[in-house]
Amino acid sequence: MSTKNLTNQEAIEKIKELSEKAKICMFCTELDRLPSNSRPMGLQETDDNGNLWFISSETSNKNFEIKDDNRVQLYFMNNSDSEYLSVYGSAYIYTDKSTIEDKWSPMANAWFDGKDDPKVSIIRVEPKESYYWDTKAGKLVSLLTFATAAITGKETDNSDGVEGTATI
Repeated sequence: MSTKNLTNQEAIEKIKELSEKAKICMFCTELDRLPSNSRPMGLQETDDNGNLWFISSETSNKNFEIKDDNRVQLYFMNNSDSEYLSVYGSAYIYTDKSTIEDKWSPMANAWFDGKDDPKVSIIRVEPKESYYWDTKAGKLVSLLTFATAAITGKETDNSDGVEGTATI
């Protein structure tokens, strides 16, 4: 696996690509405690500045934890394509109607009584440090490469993947 560290627009594009393909992440709070609190969260979008947006209940433990310490860690994985993304950043909670209107998804009706539900909040995560793992050829080719190496006894160079930091 080769290393390619990304910055600025390239980093934003990689974070957007991998997070939006995965759609679900493990959203971790209280990072100074072990174990940290973690729960699955559905991504609404990753904007053109690399911010990651989520819909959350204003009364959730996650929101209370963010109000005490806004440092968060997000783990995205897309197993079907062997793509992974870790994002460390700062979380900000929005309860204003314009942000809720802008980020609302009808899928959120499963948890809320519409976008006017007083418990609706929006969380924006601003990435501070990110790291990605991405296979260039996809999972099938990677598996075939490893299988061939196992059968022939020849070591694979594992050159079909790339990993690195994504710094905005």
